[in-house]
Amino acid sequence: MKRRSATIAFRCRAEDAGVIAEPVPARTVLPGWLRRLPGVDPERLSATNDGLTVKRCMPFLDALGAGWILPLAATVRLEISDGGRTVNAGWEFDREMVSTHAPFQVAGNPFEPRPPMKFHNHWTIRTAPGWSCLFLPPLNRPNDVVQLFAGLVDTDVYTAPVNLPFIATGADGVHTLPKGTPLVQVVPFRRDTGLTASIGPETDDERDTRRRVHRNTQAGDGWYRRMARARR
Repeated sequence: MKRRSATIAFRCRAEDAGVIAEPVPARTVLPGWLRRLPGVDPERLSATNDGLTVKRCMPFLDALGAGWILPLAATVRLEISDGGRTVNAGWEFDREMVSTHAPFQVAGNPFEPRPPMKFHNHWTIRTAPGWSCLFLPPLNRPNDVVQLFAGLVDTDVYTAPVNLPFIATGADGVHTLPKGTPLVQVVPFRRDTGLTASIGPETDDERDTRRRVHRNTQAGDGWYRRMARARR
């Protein structure tokens, strides 16, 4: 019997459809600098240097493309002052976009004295039974204005919008975050409570396999992509 595919659904209020920025597959919004980067830098290519760039690194690319990007629903301005101690948020949209957390809730965090805040997300995520979602700062996409925090939600049970905590890390001044700015990367995964860990020295077979994989990776460009990467 063919196994049914698991699904993920993003739902908004009816009046928000076609107005707020929609979630998109992360693989469709790769950073501009990466799209412009060649796979091989011809100026570095030589007998002693293969010239390969990160564009040929499948683990890096797969992290960028995992899951979905949940974007900023509408344009927001953050006015940062007093060395980051004060942050005021403003927007023209008719939904609440930003609010604050009480500092005591994250007392001692490494960003102090910058205040904890949260973006309001207007999408509800629903996943198949047994599936959860990991909410992460967009992977390999650094942002010099805000730092989002990671969270894990059982989206097969919690079917309401998940707001997105952050710290404004930008320099003093007014920073405009346009509608559609990537806020978090949502990576669905199947919960598996039966996974156990085995910790200790490798066996002879494990050593031989490790060496073979490492040497194959070195022997020819693209072996990992062709032979050791699961089909996406």
